[in-house]
Amino acid sequence: MALTWVSEHNGHMLSQSAMSSAPPTHPLLARLQHYVQFADDERASLEALAAGPVITVRQRRDLAREGDKARGVNLILDGWAFRYKTLEDGRRQIIAFLLPGDLCDVHGYIHRELDHSTGAVTPVRYVEIPRERIEALVALGPRVAQALWWDASVSASIQREWTVNLGQRDALERLSHLLCELVHRLRAVGLADDNRCDIPLTQTDLAEATGMTPVHVNRMVQELRARGLIRWKGRAFEALDLDRLCNVAMFNPAYLHLDREGRHLDAT
Repeated sequence: MALTWVSEHNGHMLSQSAMSSAPPTHPLLARLQHYVQFADDERASLEALAAGPVITVRQRRDLAREGDKARGVNLILDGWAFRYKTLEDGRRQIIAFLLPGDLCDVHGYIHRELDHSTGAVTPVRYVEIPRERIEALVALGPRVAQALWWDASVSASIQREWTVNLGQRDALERLSHLLCELVHRLRAVGLADDNRCDIPLTQTDLAEATGMTPVHVNRMVQELRARGLIRWKGRAFEALDLDRLCNVAMFNPAYLHLDREGRHLDAT
């Protein structure tokens, strides 16, 4: 079933609370540690990014809209969001899913205005990190600086893989590849229990991310179920045979760069 997307201009439907607090160890740190291990002072600086104030956005509202003035960098603490582009006739393409621990374009603040919009799939809690704090982090030393570069590089790598998905994979491969990617990314921030996780996406979300119609997405989900590859009820998703699902998708997780490529910079 198609969703009605309600879009509010940046900030009008947001509530900001100085009383909100985030866990001392947030998913950004969990994810960055897949690239490199930090010293205690670096960990403390990264954890401080989640100190707030925390902004809460309701489900199916916008965090930011194309054309808004670029300010800081948004760090997702809880919930799912996505980047999207909309054509003049209202057609929309989802170009990335943003999970807890994701920075919404770590270098985006250098532009005059945003060239895409960011919307909330679920209720989202995030913090807006000022440019000065990002620059101060980079100044801490090569470990943090390169970890942030890896983060930006992986975002670009995911975008390249999505381009291949849309241009070369068939419908079943396309959906399977996206599901494999989401399982691996959720694992990286501790949000997947083995091959089980919450995936709160509708058929319309999946259609707009994979270039299919919602009806065709439904057919592909049923095909994966019939093959015994997935179980999916409501938000609860399980890859019953992740290896076979990866084979269907021709999925290689190397583009996610989660195997400690920066180990030579590890703090001792």
